[in-house]
Amino acid sequence: MSVRVEPQFEPSRAPTSDDASIGQLTSQLTEQLSRLVRDELALAQLEAKQRAKRFGLGLGMFGVGGVFLFFGACAAIAAAILALAIVVPGWLAALIVAGALMVLAGIVALTGKKSFDRGSPPMPTEAIRSVREDAAVVKGALHR
Repeated sequence: MSVRVEPQFEPSRAPTSDDASIGQLTSQLTEQLSRLVRDELALAQLEAKQRAKRFGLGLGMFGVGGVFLFFGACAAIAAAILALAIVVPGWLAALIVAGALMVLAGIVALTGKKSFDRGSPPMPTEAIRSVREDAAVVKGALHR
């Protein structure tokens, strides 16, 4: 999911470089740089929130998978006990339940792992990339 923060700069309001004084150009540069920094910080904050949400969801899914695995192990133990007792054919039913719970635990754990991987590490990589591009553009403009 890509996040875009639209800049608030309106080029139609700015005087052209031909009729602007150095003071006006410096004022515009300062204003535009501060707006750029604010926009990049807003983007980084939004991206960090989204990644943290995915990270938390992944951890929650791992936890749910662990609970299902625990119940599957309990059912498998009950099946083993019933199989050893060989008193009633209920051991087969307990074994089927244990297998179904373990399959369910695997599905939930894999789904959680996908979500965990998408949200990990919870760093705003898009914002960092964008800041680096902006810095390169500013450096290039200053060297002209």
